[in-house]
Amino acid sequence: MKTLSSILKNSLGTVALSFCVSFSIHAQEEPSGYNPNSLRPIHESDQLYKSRVWRRVDLREKQNKPFFSENRQITKVIIDAVMNGTLYPYTNDSLGTRMSKEQFVENMTIPTDDTGPTEDEIAMGFGQETQESNWGDAWGDSKGQGAEGTNSTSSPSTNNAGPLLFTARDVTVLELMEDIIFDKERGRQYYDIQSVTLVLPPENFPETGLLKLVASFSYKDLVRVFEENPETAVWVNPQNDAKHLNLKYAFDLRLFNGRVVKYSNPDDEYIIDMVDGDRRQALLKSLDYEHKLLEREHELWEY
Repeated sequence: MKTLSSILKNSLGTVALSFCVSFSIHAQEEPSGYNPNSLRPIHESDQLYKSRVWRRVDLREKQNKPFFSENRQITKVIIDAVMNGTLYPYTNDSLGTRMSKEQFVENMTIPTDDTGPTEDEIAMGFGQETQESNWGDAWGDSKGQGAEGTNSTSSPSTNNAGPLLFTARDVTVLELMEDIIFDKERGRQYYDIQSVTLVLPPENFPETGLLKLVASFSYKDLVRVFEENPETAVWVNPQNDAKHLNLKYAFDLRLFNGRVVKYSNPDDEYIIDMVDGDRRQALLKSLDYEHKLLEREHELWEY
């Protein structure tokens, strides 16, 4: 016959087990409070304020040239990683939907009205010449790792009739989406980059004069790619060859120059749309917003 103490002991053990299980399930259901796309996430309870901004970085500007040096263009590093299968592109900067490699190639294809040689031209022998692919300049050499981890000996455009593609040097604009967060626990303001988007500038589309967003990438994924490619993912120091930096540290040190083109607003509009396309007013409004960000950080230390 069981004693009273043993019955109580078993009952207490059952209650404790059920409490642990229910606590575990409850903990899994509740959100963690951290942004999964942040490289160094800050808990939302420690955020005094947060502002989301979009910056456009023109890699042809003097300050940004170290990100765009010959054969070490940041765009080349990103494009190579996509074609090697080590980096996933996304359809937009919300990072919710992945883009296929085929769609990425299509977005990098130079638009043309050429439908190819006619039947008569083919009969005469035209259109059968071996065409030099332009993938080499855009995607690097053929020593990269394929999607399955095997050495790739050919690029996706090895077929002679493949499409003509924009090169890495044609992609001269980056659009950064970042959160500006003041951490009240540590008393510091942080710039938390969320995504980077490759942009083809309007110069590549003289007929329409519009820029084209190629693909977006998680900044966390890009940092991993930068760390895995120390020889090519380099911010080139124009003043001292002994002090080149990995692109990861160049972004941490904010060595780029990017103008604010959008900030969080109810209509989700770019600044240029807020001023009805007036570029001068858009520039002034962008600078005014930058000054307000600096004033807000400064005023926090006044009290």
